Amino acid sequence: MSKTAAALSAPGPKLIGYFPAGFPTLAESVEAAVTMCEAGVDVLEFGVPYSDPVMDGLVIQKATEEALANGFKLRQLFDAVKQVTSRVSKPVLVMTYWNPVLQYGIERFAQDLSDSGAAGLITPDLIPDEAAEWLRVSDELKLDRVFLVAPTSTDERAAVASRLSRGFVYAVSTMGITGAREDLDTLARGVVAKVRKADPEQQVAVGIGISTSEQASEVNEYSDGAIVGSVFVRAYSQGGKDALASKVRELVAGLNK
Repeated sequence: MSKTAAALSAPGPKLIGYFPAGFPTLAESVEAAVTMCEAGVDVLEFGVPYSDPVMDGLVIQKATEEALANGFKLRQLFDAVKQVTSRVSKPVLVMTYWNPVLQYGIERFAQDLSDSGAAGLITPDLIPDEAAEWLRVSDELKLDRVFLVAPTSTDERAAVASRLSRGFVYAVSTMGITGAREDLDTLARGVVAKVRKADPEQQVAVGIGISTSEQASEVNEYSDGAIVGSVFVRAYSQGGKDALASKVRELVAGLNK
């Protein structure tokens, strides 16, 4: 069992927290990531800023644009991850669109990722059918690979993603871009059910639209964890590291009531 899967299979509700690397600067993003781990997230998602973030809502888009404007370069990612993993014991997953990995070189990216201490990759726009080289190299390096299953995914596609994901499967709660929503789409339950049907042993976490501890608690009733991003990025944007830590602790406290 991978480190990520082990973290999510431990007793109790789970919180997976996202933060963009390089926002607002590389050094500050490292401190933010460490802060989130210390404040109580079970798994950290460190996002790679990208110039065409098709899945990201406005809060995250704005943050990644700022990171790019402040000079973030992909090659800096691995040192930043290493700084985080050297200070925390929580699993750190990198979330990235696939094009930057292709441009960097899949094998080189995977090796540098492994050397950084990261647990693996979440690849929102890569489907398993087109991931042959990533499947091979992630097996060699024992890296987690998290594929997405959406409400529109067929049972067959959900089964393939469940079989080939390592760490967990990312269940998309709604069709559309990320960001806080007042009502979490009930489609999430259906997506989790598809994954469970395909592989009852596979970990599955729900993301996109979770913004409150109540929603995170509800999601934890039928999945292995809640993925939260925009709320944390907004908290940091408004009040820095202290506000970020406070928001993480607020959600963790709500989960553990």
